[in-house]
Amino acid sequence: MAPGEWESLCDRCGKCCVLKIEDADTGEVHYTDVACRLLDCDNATCIDYQNRKTFVPDCITLSPQNLETLTWMPDSCAYRVIAEGGDLPSWHHLVSDDPESAKRAGATVAGRVFPEDSVDDNDMIDHITTW
Repeated sequence: MAPGEWESLCDRCGKCCVLKIEDADTGEVHYTDVACRLLDCDNATCIDYQNRKTFVPDCITLSPQNLETLTWMPDSCAYRVIAEGGDLPSWHHLVSDDPESAKRAGATVAGRVFPEDSVDDNDMIDHITTW
């Protein structure tokens, strides 16, 4: 798959851009409703995707080579769905030919997350959610 084709798979849900908490005892990863500081909370898009690693050094660059090691990727993630042999959902922009269909389907975090700087680290556990 060419790099542009790979990038086009992203459904721009923003779920991989929310902060996660790992249970130290079980290793289980919990999603929160707290967004990375570069995520536009209203649109679930990165405000500086090209330069994101400059501002968020631990931001993951997803690739076919590392995808299977990223077990915390959401079940609905198009990259994961394709890697596991599934079909893209009807709301995916490559199926619907509509860049806003995921947002309209409620498949994104848009409008449902808090900016990272608005939540105290000690309160993060109160922001665990299920997408």
